[in-house]
Amino acid sequence: MERIASAQLPTAEATFTMTVFRAEDGKEHMVLSLGDLKAEPPPLVRIHSECLTGDALGSMRCDCGPQLQEAMHRIAAEGRGAILYLRQEGRGIGLGNKIRAYALQDQGVDTVDANHQLGFPDDARDYRLAVALLCEMGVCRLRLLTNNPRKVASLAADGIEVVDRVPLQVGENPHNAGYLATKRKRLGHLLPP
Repeated sequence: MERIASAQLPTAEATFTMTVFRAEDGKEHMVLSLGDLKAEPPPLVRIHSECLTGDALGSMRCDCGPQLQEAMHRIAAEGRGAILYLRQEGRGIGLGNKIRAYALQDQGVDTVDANHQLGFPDDARDYRLAVALLCEMGVCRLRLLTNNPRKVASLAADGIEVVDRVPLQVGENPHNAGYLATKRKRLGHLLPP
């Protein structure tokens, strides 16, 4: 992981430090950080995979945009923490394939089966990227803002101590009820029924 640049990023929530890193495959990932990440108690961290449709366009098909906004809000409220923004659009299958999966979902297929019909696994994301970014930032212990137990297990398997999983349950609406149910039932996300 190569550190490219850092600068202040004033937002409605707080003025974060935005640091961009380039991975070996050439993709650029970023860390939004606030305060001393090495201090105790361990910082609140969100590992967020890119979602152009939800994060930038306000799509109601998913809960990504609200999760990103809520993570920024909670970290700002605590005065310290980080958001790792990974360029793994569409659970790692890319934007074009994600839209192809959306078309299958429009025909009644759930998100998992849509990925399978396109020849992809349930979730193709690689959280070793997050581990590399955390190591670059000097974070070995954290409180993880997630509903996804796979993230917790992946970080722990690579030596990052997750001292607490902090639920992030926001953004439910009539357009994403089936999506959230699939995340809960088929992907094991810790969401209420």
